[in-house]
Parts: sequence; C-alpha cells; structure tokens
Amino acid sequence: MRLKSIQKIFHKQLDPIYGKQEVDSFFFILIEYYFNLPRYYLALDPDFGLSKDEQALMIKALHDLKQERPIQYIIGVTNFLGMPFKVNENVLIPRPETEELVGWVLKELKAMNKTDARVLDVGTGSGCIAIAIAKEFPAAKVYGLDVNGDILEMAKENAELNNVQVHFLISDVLINRDSVPHTSDGFDIIVSNPPYVRYAEKRYIRNNVLKNEPHMALFVDDSNPLKFYDAISELAYHNLNSGGQLFFEINAYLAKDMQILLSGKGFELIELRQDIFGKDRMIKASFDQ
Repeated sequence: MRLKSIQKIFHKQLDPIYGKQEVDSFFFILIEYYFNLPRYYLALDPDFGLSKDEQALMIKALHDLKQERPIQYIIGVTNFLGMPFKVNENVLIPRPETEELVGWVLKELKAMNKTDARVLDVGTGSGCIAIAIAKEFPAAKVYGLDVNGDILEMAKENAELNNVQVHFLISDVLINRDSVPHTSDGFDIIVSNPPYVRYAEKRYIRNNVLKNEPHMALFVDDSNPLKFYDAISELAYHNLNSGGQLFFEINAYLAKDMQILLSGKGFELIELRQDIFGKDRMIKASFDQ
C-alpha cells in the first residue's frame, strides 16, 4: 500500500475525531518515528510503498488513535525541552506548563551561581524535571523521588537516554514528611509537580487524558486537595539549605490556598507566576535571609 493511501485512510477515519490539522500532525509523527521519513517526504514521493509489516504498524496506530490513545503512548516517546523521554501509561505525558516551571528553576539556579547545587524532584514520574535540570547543570547532584519502583525504572531509562546522572529514590512523601532516604544533606532546590486536579474538576479534563493517563498522578481528593503540597512543604522546611527555594506546579483554582499554606509553613518569600495561558500555575517559596 502506498503511503499516500494510508494518509487518506487516516483522514477519513480520524478527521471527525481530531480535525484535519491534528491528524496530519499524527501521521507525520508516525512516519518519522517508524520509518525515519521527514514530513516533506510524502510530497517528494507520494507513491512510496509500505511493506506488510510497515502497514501493520500504521494500522495499529490508526486503531489506537481511534480509541483516543495519546500519540506519545503509541510511539512510546515524547519531547520535553528538546529532549526525548520514554513514556507509557504508568507516567504522565509532560506538559508545556511543566517546561515553564523547569525554565523558572533553571533561571534561579543560574542566579545562585552554584554549579554543584543539590536538587530534589518530588514525584519525579518520567524524570523529566530532574533530568532537564541535570542536563543543564551536569555538576549538580540531582535526586528524583517517587513512590513507585516501576516508574523509577522508566525514569532511570530516561536519564540514560539523555546521558545524565540522577539519583532516584523510592519514598512516600505522605509518610516520610521530614527526611529524604539515603541522604542527610540539605537541598538548594526542591521542586514538584504533584497530583492537583480535584475529582470535582474531572469534567474539564479531556477524554483521552481520562482514558489513558494515570489517575494516581492526576487527581487528588476533593476533601484535601493540597495534601501533597502540605507534605512536600514540610519536607522542604526540614531539608532546604540556607537560601534554598521550593517550586511547585499548582492548580490555578487553588493559588490563594497555596499562598496561605506556604505562609503557614513558615515561608516568607512567596512568588506566584502565570503560565502561557494566563493561569496561576507556578509558585516559588523561600525563607527570608
């Protein structure tokens, strides 16, 4: 079957779900990933033929897309700040808002002028935050913490994929609220993107996210939506070095509550920032020197 014919099938079956532009994007991502063909290749050789095995790959991807499975899970990889990351249904697909959070952390790390800074990423998931920081600051000692050993195995694979060293640790911050296992030294940066979507907000979440991404990493009980922030803030209180900073990605609807929580934990310098969509999405906290 010709590549052009496969593209027509994609549009016929997927346009009603996603729209033509997004279907084109999916199609070109797939042929680049599966066959190493640049997106302009179809214009150069529309009669390019696919083997039966290659056709099977595309038809399987078509079926998955019809079931609203994210393209990142289909090919098993995504891009974060220009770096490749393996992903599967055990970990969240990194979002642009998290890239903004990391950009803020990197800027503050540079301002610290401390190339060997100690950094802790709590709830590391795919490892994207920790690995992006380690890539930019190779002399830093970066730790990634998560409650799930299987998830940490993927984070380790991503660290190897991006040729960086990150120390990954298993711990439940809801239980270990005052210490980090296997390290007695403090941290200059503690950063986290914990679960923050209340179950009451599920109706605002896209169906493909609800059907595929891990709810454990997305949702938090309506009755205590800041429980992870409370625990991590306490961890930071006990483990931040002098001049250290705490960073969170947050629920835009709970920005005021976050400021109150951090203030109540003893943080005196609190800064709220909006994301590219104009929503209160990031917060930084530190102690007055």
